[in-house]
Amino acid sequence: QVQLVESGGGLVQAGGSLRLSCAASGRTSRNNAMAWFRQAPGKEREFVASITWSGGSTVYVNSVKGRFTISRENAKNTVYLQMNRLKPEDTAVYYCAAGRLVGGPWNYWGQGTQVTVSS
Repeated sequence: QVQLVESGGGLVQAGGSLRLSCAASGRTSRNNAMAWFRQAPGKEREFVASITWSGGSTVYVNSVKGRFTISRENAKNTVYLQMNRLKPEDTAVYYCAAGRLVGGPWNYWGQGTQVTVSS
């Protein structure tokens, strides 16, 4: 089992920045990839970005390229999502996920952290 705990969400004005953190514990060695997803009210959960623990390979959804950066700190089993130039449409609950491959599937999920961007 893998436990994931997100933190760092909050309320920010458009154009501002936030950094989300996801701390992983448990059998993390069996899950080489981590990802961030988000779900806005009334919408389906959407992939945002993913990264591997081993080589740092990353994947981003087009809508966040150039604004968001996913990174990892292996010694702390923590993955980050640095979000810059935030837009109101980035408002959502952001979830951390763990899996074997950078393209999924995703076997473990965190509880989510709310990000609200005001215009």
